[in-house]
Amino acid sequence: MKLEQIALPVNNKLLSAYWSGNVTLHTFFEYQLREESYQKRVDYLKTKQYDTKRLSDIIRSFMEPFGLSEKVNENLSYLADGSPVIVGGQQAGILTGPLYSVHKAISVILLAKEQSEKLGLKVIPLFWVAGEDHDIEEINHTYTIVKAEPKKRVYSERKNRKTMASTTEINKQELQKTIDEIFKDFGETAYTQSLYQFMLDSIDESKTFTEFFVRCMNSLFKNEGLLMIDAAFVPFRKFESDFFGQIIKNNENIAEAVVQKELLLNDSGYGTPIEASIDNANLFFVRDGERFLLERKENLFINATANVTFTKEELLEIAKQNPEQLSNNVVTRPLMQEMTIPVLAFVGGPGELAYWATLKDAFTVLDLQMPIIVPRLNLTLVTRQVDQLLQEYQLTVEDVFNGKVPEMKKAFIQSVQDEEAIKQLEHLNDILDEKYQVLLQHLNEQELHLEEIVEKNKTYHLTQLNYLKTKIEQQVLIKHDKIIRQFKTISSEIYPNDNYQERVFNPYQYLNIYGPTLIKDLLQLPIKTSNVHYLVRL
Repeated sequence: MKLEQIALPVNNKLLSAYWSGNVTLHTFFEYQLREESYQKRVDYLKTKQYDTKRLSDIIRSFMEPFGLSEKVNENLSYLADGSPVIVGGQQAGILTGPLYSVHKAISVILLAKEQSEKLGLKVIPLFWVAGEDHDIEEINHTYTIVKAEPKKRVYSERKNRKTMASTTEINKQELQKTIDEIFKDFGETAYTQSLYQFMLDSIDESKTFTEFFVRCMNSLFKNEGLLMIDAAFVPFRKFESDFFGQIIKNNENIAEAVVQKELLLNDSGYGTPIEASIDNANLFFVRDGERFLLERKENLFINATANVTFTKEELLEIAKQNPEQLSNNVVTRPLMQEMTIPVLAFVGGPGELAYWATLKDAFTVLDLQMPIIVPRLNLTLVTRQVDQLLQEYQLTVEDVFNGKVPEMKKAFIQSVQDEEAIKQLEHLNDILDEKYQVLLQHLNEQELHLEEIVEKNKTYHLTQLNYLKTKIEQQVLIKHDKIIRQFKTISSEIYPNDNYQERVFNPYQYLNIYGPTLIKDLLQLPIKTSNVHYLVRL
């Protein structure tokens, strides 16, 4: 395994400005991304009170069904004693979802290790599972490679109701069918059977999307001590009871702070990432596992679709007695994290960085500080097969990102076309056109008006010639299929669907090739949080 760094243009304007230390943008954040910020944040956390003993017990009870490693137990003890935490999170996707879910976990673990050494105190890695999210269409699929091209594989079970991932029961037979298709696409290696059996066992032991996700993630990261908590875990919801109360009491001020901050962000040229509304309560009401976004109207909290209306007092009573009936949105989730967890830093992707930029004043409303925000790592895995092809065609990974491979494939296809056959067909086409013109002229002279029939007959023959041309081209492509497929393989593995690999494929495609030590080996590489793109040659 070999690590390399490449500098790529950051296409996200806000992320690019964040890395550059843009003064204007950094007014939207509490801390600049620099070394002294971590000690400053630690000092701040010491002034706050967190019930980390209870938090540790809740996380333990959540993780126990999935298996507690020695390292996880150790970190739970440190958390109970008040150790600060690095937090990152993601939705509960199939097979962990896209690779960037794993990259976030790796980022969290590495940053926790790094800051433990630099600060001289234990820093804990925690993965926040967004099990309360209800857009199942975002998490019910993954991609594999079939015939050298990306292939979407979808768990096709559909529900009429938009239930949360943590309450959406999986159809085990349907999920196994999807997993069977995925592993068939992977192909057989020395590691396939054990990975496949783990999937079958995990399906059997899981009831929901979230449970299946956590089993996969825990199997990859338990020996690194990664703690996990589901946002929708009922004991955690009850732990949040008083904090929901604070959000409800300050609801209008929170909404106003976010709206005003987003206007400033837009005026600074960074857009409106969450399109905040002054009437948005930024809370969901949960009924039978389904979430309904609440709005404030005339001092009431309502959702017309769910046909619910609450006064502030009624909503506060729900927060007190049944907090599991409430759920956070993009605005209040960061606030809830801050109130429940001693967050040293939050690790997120470009989209998360954008919406966090609207929240600084919302934190202030609740007498809180936004934690340090750290962009997640960007990684591309290069298999041995692809590495060999890159060398063979004298290509760099940057060339692939810049679209050079499709150009090379197109030039190759043009170079191998049977020019003589095409020339002969074009000649036949010209002769045919000429003969039909002569025939039509003769018929007109004989006052036989058959123009439409002649044109239809001509079109039929031209269609047949075009069909023959297409078949010749197809046969040429089949003859040179090996080279064409190699070009497709390079593009599909490095830049599938004109997107970074980490946004398309899941990690099991690479675990199937490299083996179960892949995560451990990645974590041993000298990777640091930075604005470079890492290449890992397997």
